[in-house]
Amino acid sequence: MKITEIRIHLMHEDRLKAFASVIFDHSFVVRNMKVVEGTNGVFLCMPSRKMSDGTHKDMVHPINHEFRAYLEEHVLKAYREEVEKQSQNPPSPCNEYESPSAYS
Repeated sequence: MKITEIRIHLMHEDRLKAFASVIFDHSFVVRNMKVVEGTNGVFLCMPSRKMSDGTHKDMVHPINHEFRAYLEEHVLKAYREEVEKQSQNPPSPCNEYESPSAYS
């Protein structure tokens, strides 16, 4: 399975840095992955659902280390490129936020 497109939506929050949507083989999309700032730098979180007991459960996730590393490497690279692009071209105030679910 190969990544064929990554869309990054930057968030200007303390720990939540971005949402990512990833398309695989031009056929399957996973939305609402999160790029989060941790104590050792940014990392990728899978989409999750809050359970009735207050815990969170991943809705999708890689089942082996190699694919997780592949996915994280490419999403974080796209995130850094988007940060660089936005630092050179700041968004206009009226278009600053667009919901990540708009990637249909």
